[in-house]
Amino acid sequence: MLDRFNNPALLEQALRHRSAGKPHNERLEFLGDAVLGLLVSEALYAKFPTASEGDLTQARSLLVREPVLADIARERDLGARLQLGPGEMKTGGHRRDSILADAVEAVIAAVYLDAGIDAARRLVAEWFGPRLQLVPARSAGKDPKTRLQEWLQSKQHPLPAYRLVQATGSEHERVFEAECLIEQLAIRTQGRGSSVKAAEAEAAQQALILLGKAK
Repeated sequence: MLDRFNNPALLEQALRHRSAGKPHNERLEFLGDAVLGLLVSEALYAKFPTASEGDLTQARSLLVREPVLADIARERDLGARLQLGPGEMKTGGHRRDSILADAVEAVIAAVYLDAGIDAARRLVAEWFGPRLQLVPARSAGKDPKTRLQEWLQSKQHPLPAYRLVQATGSEHERVFEAECLIEQLAIRTQGRGSSVKAAEAEAAQQALILLGKAK
């Protein structure tokens, strides 16, 4: 879809970080955040016709968050297409969750401006589709670590072990990687986030997906 822009300058701007000069993607990021929130809300509203407002809000929060957006950017290799200034290039900005997540939102906005809401909806369905199918509604009020612990306890399995793998980035933009290990089930997953807690939660969510318990 990204190779069919009527106005390629929009896509170029969406992939230009502010460190690379103007016009950069911050305004597009602002718009893309709103468009993505609307389209994910719309998809969840249709998927869970009996879910409460609170459940829908929690389900949306599982999808529209930095680690998820950054993972989608990596799946689509957006990092390799980013325009970054020399400083960000030197410090590995194309791998940083915050920059990747912002690029996803900016690209969604660029598609919306270039081809309209239906095109943006198709892009969100393509990029978020598998996650939309797996996201829980009724249990979304509980964080992934709690849901994983409760399921393991219900099956009389040992609780998972969490380990901090590494922390990268500058002091003000740290990215943490954590591991979730369920040795008895031979499950080892990783998660990334802007805090250790967020990274562990993402690792737990990946374990739930492997167990088929994320929905």
